[in-house]
Amino acid sequence: MSRTPSRNTLAAALLSLLTAGLAAPETALAKSPPTGLAACAAIDADLERLACYDRASGRKVPANAASPAVAAAAPPTGGLTAQKVPDSATPAVVQEAVPATPSLLDAAWGLDPDSSRYLISLYRPNYFLLGRYSDRPNEAPFDVLFNAFDKTDAELDSTETEFQLSFKARLWATDDRRFGVWAAYTQRSQWQVYNSDLSAPFRETNYEPEVFVTYNPALSFGGFDWRLLNVGYNHQSNGRADPISRSWDRLFAEFGIERGDFALLVRPWVVIDDGGDDNPDITDYMGWGDATATYKWEGHSFTLMGRGNPETGKGTVQLTWMSPPVLGPLRAYVEAFSGYGDSLIDYNWYQNTIGVGISLNDYLDRPGRWW
Repeated sequence: MSRTPSRNTLAAALLSLLTAGLAAPETALAKSPPTGLAACAAIDADLERLACYDRASGRKVPANAASPAVAAAAPPTGGLTAQKVPDSATPAVVQEAVPATPSLLDAAWGLDPDSSRYLISLYRPNYFLLGRYSDRPNEAPFDVLFNAFDKTDAELDSTETEFQLSFKARLWATDDRRFGVWAAYTQRSQWQVYNSDLSAPFRETNYEPEVFVTYNPALSFGGFDWRLLNVGYNHQSNGRADPISRSWDRLFAEFGIERGDFALLVRPWVVIDDGGDDNPDITDYMGWGDATATYKWEGHSFTLMGRGNPETGKGTVQLTWMSPPVLGPLRAYVEAFSGYGDSLIDYNWYQNTIGVGISLNDYLDRPGRWW
């Protein structure tokens, strides 16, 4: 015979089922993650929380906008930076590249590979001395002429003018410009322009053609760069007839070294024709070579030239100064000379001179500057 549960037992079971049913939804809600604005508030990362609020509010985000992760990783490319720079921070200094000092010899002789293969340029200084004073004018060579024209009382003025024209031309060069063949011409005239008693004659003119080969050794030693070697032939004469004819012929080598704004040109020579009866002892006074130092400073140019014969104790010193350009390309120019050989007619005559005038260039101006 089956046993029927009591009413109390059935009531307790129904009450238990009802309690469990009511508690189940509340438990489910407690375990599900928050949604909406509450879900966004629970996000710690700023950019991700902002994106969540945009989605929850329905705000439209451009399709090409970067994701929060990408935006956080990408550095700022312009505008204001994301981080505040402390007031005590020192701003970074951007250092510009400082160009290297150009080579004086490379510029003057077109030794840079980018220079023109064929050049016509200024060579030695081209100048005009408006006044040049000599403490001892050399009248001895002209006494014969004065006597022949019954001018026994004629005198040379102590003050005259002097000018020099000089240019060089590169006839051939290798592709790297380290080898080149040159021709050059220099003409220097001394003019008694203020001497009206003698009809203002040209007292002396020296003509000096040259042919030589140039090489750039590109060697360095002792802080100096050896950048120039010239080897060639030089003729110099005054184009006059006896008894005032003067001339000589030489083979020479010229070595050029430099350091910054300083350059030194040393030129020894060998005389192959001393002019015979015209000037047979010319090397006693003019020596076996010369040296010219050039220094440039803020547009000014200073040169010091020396030559002589140690065996005879005779020689020459010449000092020049050129200013920066004062009128177009023209510069103020001062030249001081002391010794023998101011010109060929004066090769064995000692005197001191000083002249003031204008000049176009010094020994180391850039080629092609005026052409």
